[in-house]
Amino acid sequence: MGIAVSNWRLANAVSRLGQLGVVSGVAIDSVLARRLQDGDPGGHMRRAMARFPMPNVAAEALTRHFREGGRPPGEPYKALPMYQQEVSRVRDQFSVLSSFVEVTLAKEGHGGLVGINLLTKIQMGNLAFLYGALLAGVDYVIMGAGIPREIPGALDALARHQPAQLRLELEDAAPGQAEYLRFDPAAHWAGPPPPLVRPRFLPIVASNLLATMLHKKTTGRIDGFIIEGPTAGGHNAPPRDRGVSIETGEPLYGERDVVDLEQIRKLGLPFWVAGSAGRPERLQEALAAGAAGIQVGTLFAYADESGLTDEIRRGVLQNVLRGTVRIRTEARASPTGFPFKLVSWDGDPAEGVVRKRVCDLGYLRSAYGRGEKGLGYRCASEPEEQFIAKGGAPEETPGRQCLCNALLATIGLGQLREGGAVEPPLLTSGDEVMNLAAFLGGRTSYTAADVVSYLLGGAAA
Repeated sequence: MGIAVSNWRLANAVSRLGQLGVVSGVAIDSVLARRLQDGDPGGHMRRAMARFPMPNVAAEALTRHFREGGRPPGEPYKALPMYQQEVSRVRDQFSVLSSFVEVTLAKEGHGGLVGINLLTKIQMGNLAFLYGALLAGVDYVIMGAGIPREIPGALDALARHQPAQLRLELEDAAPGQAEYLRFDPAAHWAGPPPPLVRPRFLPIVASNLLATMLHKKTTGRIDGFIIEGPTAGGHNAPPRDRGVSIETGEPLYGERDVVDLEQIRKLGLPFWVAGSAGRPERLQEALAAGAAGIQVGTLFAYADESGLTDEIRRGVLQNVLRGTVRIRTEARASPTGFPFKLVSWDGDPAEGVVRKRVCDLGYLRSAYGRGEKGLGYRCASEPEEQFIAKGGAPEETPGRQCLCNALLATIGLGQLREGGAVEPPLLTSGDEVMNLAAFLGGRTSYTAADVVSYLLGGAAA
């Protein structure tokens, strides 16, 4: 769910209830850096960092980022160096540390299962994030927004502390040019590393074709599927046939975008249904179709334990009860090219805000070939003149937004801009946010336990 909406607190609460709590690993390094710069209220980051098996790395991270009492008024967050094909050992180590901290806190104090979700589209940094999660004992890895064919093999290698690599998606590549992202665990240890257990891997798929391909052609073992429909939040798969509505600009989905669950069942692996699945009757329907269960995002996103700011949580739930919350699938908001769900409501702090085009975090940058000059990096959400100067197509820029900065603002970690303005938030949810009123029953707050109790009301735990 975005960046750290499904945070360690929420995942810990869900896991304690006997379900699979999942932390978002997207941009988790920037999340850790900003939490430390805000003074680490409660000391949770430092408590988990004290358990990191590379003490020198944790100590250096504290020296670089921790601010006792938080940043002084008017001081912006200090950003991490943007990821590229090759980064310094210190940069990679901080990424390893960041996912270790999030998973460690999610697993703290119980024996339940914890997973981590990463986006396939955000390639750079993923190997380091995966390794940190493995060091923390993560039980499941879940990945969508692309085709994660190479991830199972990478997990196999990382679990043995062996070098792992992913082929880097490259635009404007020369004929025959192949570039790779590499991560070697041995480069980060002075002594013998601890034994690791390889987590189970669940790719997120939106078609029978993709599920079948991954079942046959991944570089290692997959352990099941998340079957996600176009009503799910965040990034959606593009429509297969119908394109975009001329009237609304939203993607048009049809029958070919509906996954045949019977064909998925025949693959012989467990699967979970996602996308407007957060209701007891949908759980029953999924089980009847042979699913192992459902994946739920929207209901948990507004629970007390989630990472949303209190202002956003209260504002959305109050508008749900009034019937004034709105959701739209934006075909162009994300620089990835995938459709992206956006929520708005009366009192939305981002309503009417004209976002300044910027790319200073770089998670969604694309690598491109520059011939003998090596690789370059560009993002359709950066200033148009910069994007075009790097060889980007002008038609790719209209409507794009910097999701990296906006989603960090949604969890209260927005960057301070010129003139003292704070980066405005951007909220993503599935279509199910429109149906929350029945669940709320007049409430404007609830817990993860309330969600699990509601969902399991008609099924055995």
